[in-house]
Amino acid sequence: TAAATFVRACVIDRRNILVSGGTGSGKTTMLNVLSAFIPFKERIVTIEDTTELRLHQEHVVTLETKPPNVEGAGAYTVRDLVRNALRMRPDRILVGECRGPEALDMIQAMNTGHDGSMISLHANSSAEVIERLEVLVLMAADLPVASIHRQLSSALNLIVHLDRLPGGGRAVTQISEVVRYDPEERCVVLHDIFNMR
Repeated sequence: TAAATFVRACVIDRRNILVSGGTGSGKTTMLNVLSAFIPFKERIVTIEDTTELRLHQEHVVTLETKPPNVEGAGAYTVRDLVRNALRMRPDRILVGECRGPEALDMIQAMNTGHDGSMISLHANSSAEVIERLEVLVLMAADLPVASIHRQLSSALNLIVHLDRLPGGGRAVTQISEVVRYDPEERCVVLHDIFNMR
């Protein structure tokens, strides 16, 4: 379909893509599908709580979080792993699920040359993605909302939103381009390229 061809072109063209959806809407499956379009020679670092992404490229480093030991030490959070991944000179970073302060580190990584990165996030629509990210970034740093929005609008290129359908199927229902930050309206402007909602 046109939507699939468009998203594939975005992956090859190193656009930063965020996959959003509710619980069980197929976000990880979608990340797997998108990662298949990444050119074979690129160095990819994946970061997850439990390893679910299956990449077939040559150079893949898989990082997994680790809970603290009995003494409460030795934990590796997603945020720790994102920071370590930046030192590994990756061509792309894939984060299985963004649900904490690591959102700030990922946005900064996307803004400082790690193009073509992908993350997934729990949200009910493309518009809600921006609100969710705002909350997650505020967990990491007390920044003005306007500056968070500016960072988001320059970091993200595309939001691919999935929904669970009434019959149990899953589908991409919205693909939105992150256009710019509007200082007058004080919001991030999104433009729906495909909308099946």
